[in-house]
Amino acid sequence: MSSTRISPILEAWYKWKSLRLPWRKRFLIGRDLQGYTYWEFREQRGDGPGRFRRIVHYPRSTYLSDVKVSPLWHQWLRHTREHPPSLEEQSSEVVRQERMKLLAAQADARWEAKPRVMDAPGQATGQPLPALNTAQRQPIAPELESVNATTTESTESSPTQSTPKTSAAKKKYGHDPWEQAKGPGEAWQPQAWVPPAGKK
Repeated sequence: MSSTRISPILEAWYKWKSLRLPWRKRFLIGRDLQGYTYWEFREQRGDGPGRFRRIVHYPRSTYLSDVKVSPLWHQWLRHTREHPPSLEEQSSEVVRQERMKLLAAQADARWEAKPRVMDAPGQATGQPLPALNTAQRQPIAPELESVNATTTESTESSPTQSTPKTSAAKKKYGHDPWEQAKGPGEAWQPQAWVPPAGKK
């Protein structure tokens, strides 16, 4: 938001009010980009000179709920900031906030573009589908076909070789050695509940 242009007469009046003359009770400190003015004055009650009170004045046509004091002026009003912010500092703060909003929107868009873990695979925002049957879908190089054929032959012959070993183990021991390792309660099955007979 840019600073509102003020007339030269009003600017001269602001300069006059900001002079710290000894007979004045209130001094104009500055204004913000919305046109609010910030003032300082001494406490009337109490012993001796205390710290100045700080207030904000806004146009009478503005509703109280519509008054938005910037954080820089808020710090000055609460005495956490010693010097009031300049108009250049306020405009750079507005530019910084707009840039932060733009960067946050870009980060949100990047985050939304990433696949989500909770969505089902194959949806627009979900994870990509896993590649199934890649050997059938993708062409195989001719030099690799012979290698694949030899590996499939060796894998097919290995199960037939392993079955005689298991049958030889049964002939050697005569029974399954894992049957002895079973516990006594593994064959137990629960029965249906039968209520006891009532007392007479």
